[in-house]
Amino acid sequence: MSDGLAAFGKFLYEREWIFLLFSCRIGKKRGEKMQYKLFEIGPVTVYSYGLLIAIGIVLAFFVAEGRAKKQGLNGEEIYGLGILGLIGGVIGAKLLFFLTEIKSIMENPKILLSFSEGFVVYGGILGGILGAYIYCKWKKLPVLKYFDVAVPSLALAQGFGRIGCFLAGCCYGRETGAWYGITFHDSPFAPNGVSLIPTQLLSSGADFLHFFLLIYIAGKKKKDGIVVVSYMIFYSIGRFLIECLRNDPRGNVSILSTSQFISIFMLMAGLIALVMLKKKEQDN
Repeated sequence: MSDGLAAFGKFLYEREWIFLLFSCRIGKKRGEKMQYKLFEIGPVTVYSYGLLIAIGIVLAFFVAEGRAKKQGLNGEEIYGLGILGLIGGVIGAKLLFFLTEIKSIMENPKILLSFSEGFVVYGGILGGILGAYIYCKWKKLPVLKYFDVAVPSLALAQGFGRIGCFLAGCCYGRETGAWYGITFHDSPFAPNGVSLIPTQLLSSGADFLHFFLLIYIAGKKKKDGIVVVSYMIFYSIGRFLIECLRNDPRGNVSILSTSQFISIFMLMAGLIALVMLKKKEQDN
């Protein structure tokens, strides 16, 4: 069954148009009010958010498979790990959305029935990690080796996803009068006609920088797990800071946004793991 999952993942990757068609169908179902329309090809409407996520997923698989083979690992396993990670990511992103929007759900229970909207990135990351971990244990794969291969691709996919956020107008920043402010005119999410901090582009740039930094660290690593730990540390710091500039409605824990609250614990976990890795390296 696990071999079938890996084969299915590779089948999807080798036929990139399935990802793209999926993003188009999402956009077609959700309509103008939920995703910004990029262009139309006959009866098919292509939307920015789904398209950019699709591109990110395809490139993430491509990079991860190549790096796995280069390190002597089974590249085929990347697809099974990726598919289970995606499934876990979707579930996690949806669950965290429900937790942060309990009040809205109580007022409108129909939100629970909507699969096409309401996802939280941190929930996706945590759920994706759990899904990938389950796959590695299921196939008896070295978890840290495969995670070190996979996490740079996660940062890469996030970078493309944030460009999709920018084109749609979600995850927008605070108002600003600075030269770098951007103004939306037809966004279903952001306030139109107001100059805003382009937090989506800042996030995207940070994610791409994160990707190259993780690739560099992977090339220098002496211990398995250092790439994963680096992702935890750098992403949590970057996300905490970006959250200070955002102004879109989202959950909060006291004075912190939900993502800032989670970032604190991810940073602590990453630092503890780093100390443990360093100690293990010294002991050896």
